[in-house]
Amino acid sequence: MPIVEFPAGAGREQIRHTPANIEAEQALLGCLLYDNGAFERIGDFLQTRHFYEPFHGRLFAAIESHIRKGQLAEPILVAEQFATDEGFNELGGLRYLADLVDRAPPAANAYDYARSIYDLALRRDLIRIGGDIAQSAETGDPELSARDQIEQAEQQLYALAETGGATQGLVSFADALRGAIVMAAEAHNRDGALAGLSTGLIDLDRKLGGLHKSDLVIIAARPSMGKTALAANIAFNAAKAYAWEPQPDGSRKTVSGGVVAFFQLEMSPEQMAMRLLADASGISGDRLRKGEIDAVEFAKVRDAAVAIQDAPLYIDATGGISMAKLAARARRLKRSVGLDLLMVDYLQLVTVGEGSRIENRVQEVSFITQSLKALAKELNIPVVAMAQLSRQVENREDKRPQLSDLRESGSIEQDADVVMSIYRESYYLSRAEPREGTEEHFKWQERMDQVTGVAEIIVGKHRHGPIGTVKLSFDENTTKFGNLAYDGHYD
Repeated sequence: MPIVEFPAGAGREQIRHTPANIEAEQALLGCLLYDNGAFERIGDFLQTRHFYEPFHGRLFAAIESHIRKGQLAEPILVAEQFATDEGFNELGGLRYLADLVDRAPPAANAYDYARSIYDLALRRDLIRIGGDIAQSAETGDPELSARDQIEQAEQQLYALAETGGATQGLVSFADALRGAIVMAAEAHNRDGALAGLSTGLIDLDRKLGGLHKSDLVIIAARPSMGKTALAANIAFNAAKAYAWEPQPDGSRKTVSGGVVAFFQLEMSPEQMAMRLLADASGISGDRLRKGEIDAVEFAKVRDAAVAIQDAPLYIDATGGISMAKLAARARRLKRSVGLDLLMVDYLQLVTVGEGSRIENRVQEVSFITQSLKALAKELNIPVVAMAQLSRQVENREDKRPQLSDLRESGSIEQDADVVMSIYRESYYLSRAEPREGTEEHFKWQERMDQVTGVAEIIVGKHRHGPIGTVKLSFDENTTKFGNLAYDGHYD
């Protein structure tokens, strides 16, 4: 294709030493101006920032805007909005656009030009990131350890690999609105009309709308309330329901459930698996550990293990894992097999890592919650973290948790999108049994019959919707949360 010459001073020397192909950009823009239908062939991967010549990026954005509005994008109409654009006038104005159309290659080649432009843009970002890494390592920022620098570099490279840009930067309202419409459309088309990932618990999904991408969700409770059990149930439900469909670029799009990473800082992978096996088989985890099962029950356990062994649930049981390592492992899993949900049990067991200058526990928890929220946004997945409640709950007559009961509650309340706590009245009531045969014991037994097997999930903060209480069933033998039956229409 003949080359459209740039005016003197257009930076030819710099172009020669930087990965860029001005001619490919001209060819693509010529294709689009000549045949608007070619726009549908290039997909959504190419964006304004990928063009090396700034005016080419602005021209591409103008063409895209016209086409998405159903308007014709041709030189005379597009040129109207660049009347005061210095770059446009320097390149020749309307004559430049006419030359692009005159020299336009066949529309069938549009995808190849777009892919070349995109690839060269990534190479430029790689060069810049490499330069930043080298400079940071050479100067040795006293505020950053070498491990912190590695973490920053990995984060930049992950963002580049996932989005085609080292940082997303400012996003126009039109782009943000387009994403919101896509989310609403997916929720409308999805069974149950959920905007987020289903927890597998019907009433909880109705309250939250599912677990939303980029959200930090906190599940708080006192010991023995079942926060690990609830986290395991949600993770297992998501993994069991996982389904995907192939995309034109060869990637997979999750359409149901999801790939789950579970950072279990209190148990071994085998202990965690034992809980899930009890859930799947319906046999008490305590009896499984003690071997108190017969041949029929063992067959049920074996069948359950076969049924769930392929669930995309990945467990990391590194005790005292640092936030940097947790983030790095989550990014690698996302890149290698995908990641739709991240669970952390529990928040106060995550560390800030070696070389930290954080002076007290409140600052440490604040750093961890901020980092988890940032990770949720970076990976564009929900992050669910368990948290311990303080002992002040035990000193009240009504032991239902409140937001103020969170340990180091200020930072957790501030950073979390959803905070929900678990309350089981039967746990406290069983420890206050009156003497048998008394009137108080009869009343106690009547109340125990009402609350046994029932758990309250108290949603104390919900950035996207209402707060309130959700009641679930709870089986203490299998530590399984489930849906309460109303008029027989729930399992």
